[in-house]
Amino acid sequence: MTLGIGGATTAEALARLSDMSAGVSAIEDAEFRARLRKAQALMQDQGLAAIYVNAGTNLYYFSGTPFGASERMVGAIIPAQGELHYIAPAFELGTLESFIKIPGEVHCWEEHESPYRLCSDILQDLGISSGNVGIDEATPFFIFDGLRQAAPKIEFVSATKVTAGCRMHKSTAELALMQRAKDMTLAVHQAAASILYEGISTTEVSEFIDRAHRAVGAAQGSYFCIVLFGPDTAFPHGVAQPKTLEKGDMVLIDTGCELQRYISDITRSYVFGQPTARQREIWNIEQAAQLAAFEAAQIGRPCGAVDDAAREVLVAHGLGPDYQLPGTPHRTGHGIGLDIHEWPYLVRGTSTALAPGMTFSNEPMICVPGEFGVRLEDHFYMSEEGPHWFTLPSPSIDDPFGLGS
Repeated sequence: MTLGIGGATTAEALARLSDMSAGVSAIEDAEFRARLRKAQALMQDQGLAAIYVNAGTNLYYFSGTPFGASERMVGAIIPAQGELHYIAPAFELGTLESFIKIPGEVHCWEEHESPYRLCSDILQDLGISSGNVGIDEATPFFIFDGLRQAAPKIEFVSATKVTAGCRMHKSTAELALMQRAKDMTLAVHQAAASILYEGISTTEVSEFIDRAHRAVGAAQGSYFCIVLFGPDTAFPHGVAQPKTLEKGDMVLIDTGCELQRYISDITRSYVFGQPTARQREIWNIEQAAQLAAFEAAQIGRPCGAVDDAAREVLVAHGLGPDYQLPGTPHRTGHGIGLDIHEWPYLVRGTSTALAPGMTFSNEPMICVPGEFGVRLEDHFYMSEEGPHWFTLPSPSIDDPFGLGS
């Protein structure tokens, strides 16, 4: 049996876990203010008079206000100069004010009134009646459409160069939160591997992983969870009716949690039982591709070069090319932070230069249709010196958690 797989009961595995969230520091108000200053500098460079950020991760990133998006307009106008202006339904005023970290005037609309007209009036009061105003890329179309009808002389454009321009470069405080979240999830992975037995269902494993995430300090449990066995592992995001575990199955578990709103996302692949020569071969190619991608991630190189490096390994072993299977059907990696997938992306042709503070998944998954898939996913961040792992990759198919070292 693969080292660390099976042999423990659910109770035993949970008893070995403890809260790992103690001592983490929340993002301080001074950092939120620094983010606003950077955003305003980028707005001035881009010729934007203001940007609108909608409820969700962009509103939180720039203002520290944790408010979820809905069918009602809730957000903030960030002018290129000056203070924030919040927009919310009148009945949400008390709730919004209780969340606000960075002060700013709150403008409210009643249910029968137009929030888009209110937004247009705010812009007018700020001296913005024409020119370019950015809209954050996560804003629903209905809000964009309402704004452009309410303020037809303003050109509403993408604010991505501002939002991504800020968010893709993580601070020391952000990296610390992400590191702890990933440490927590890796501990959960090891615990989940220990409870596997022949006949266990993916639902049972997913439920255990949720409980395990809570045990290590993730108050909301799993942020997401994918559990697959055998041929199902060849489907990156799962199948409609996943099978139960059998001896000799490849196991793929992809999961993560939230800590202070920052997200972890780690995948482990290993065999329940003794690996076959074929499973070992593909697992080793996946390991080599992941390492090649990591080594290609050097300051100043384009993000696309990381994807290229992983694919070169696959082609050298007769897999692919491109997105052909057996091979890697998707990009090598994605950025991560407050969103599980955010900028920049490690995908062919991406010219964005790797820079300090960027964070990425590294997961050039190999899919072998009808047989199995192998995804080894760890994340790294860019320092001035180059890439650094948040979590160390699996050492081998026989010892996926490094227990024998």
